[in-house]
Amino acid sequence: MIMYGIKNCDTCRKALKWLEAEGISCQFHDMRGDGLPPEELAQWLDSIDRAILVNKRGTTYRQLDEAAKAALDGDDPSAEIIAQPTLLKRPIFAHKGTYLVGFKEPEKETLRKWGA
Repeated sequence: MIMYGIKNCDTCRKALKWLEAEGISCQFHDMRGDGLPPEELAQWLDSIDRAILVNKRGTTYRQLDEAAKAALDGDDPSAEIIAQPTLLKRPIFAHKGTYLVGFKEPEKETLRKWGA
């Protein structure tokens, strides 16, 4: 399993601690520090509803100009997201071609199943 996130994101840090406490192994990929692979982002955009994937409540989104916001709602928002990975909700978990966004109780249940 791979967890994509930002290393100084509180939710990502909580998720990593929780995974360790649960004994679930996970590789962490820092989207800001390590970059965001375009091919991985393309799979997310094909598999995950954009309303779930893009964090429109975050500071990064709110600071965008109208053209950038329109690009996120357009056919291919990849360039904008790669330039500013904090536009994505975090964490994003990848496991055997399946993706999970966020870290609340329903996601924890799925992560337990993936880790079993």
